[in-house]
Amino acid sequence: MADRAKFYKRHCKYTEAKIEFVDYKDTHLLKHSLSERFKIMPRRLTGNTKQAQDMVRVAIKRARHMALVPYTTDRKTIGESR
Repeated sequence: MADRAKFYKRHCKYTEAKIEFVDYKDTHLLKHSLSERFKIMPRRLTGNTKQAQDMVRVAIKRARHMALVPYTTDRKTIGESR
C-alpha cells in the first residue's frame, strides 16, 4: 500500500503576527486568504483560527462591496492577467 502523504500542521498567520483586527483596506493581507479565482479559502487550508477566519470573512466581504477585491473571475480574465 502506498504511504500516506505527510501533512504538517498549519498555523494561523494572523495570531502569529499578533493582528487583532483585519482591515478591509489592506488588500495585500487579504490575498493570503483568497484563491486564484478570488474565493475565500476555508480554514482547513489556510490554518486560520475561528476568530481570525471570521475577521477575514467580514473584511473580504467589505472589500468586495467597496470594489477593492473582485467577487469572482472567469478563465479568460485569469489567462489575461498572467
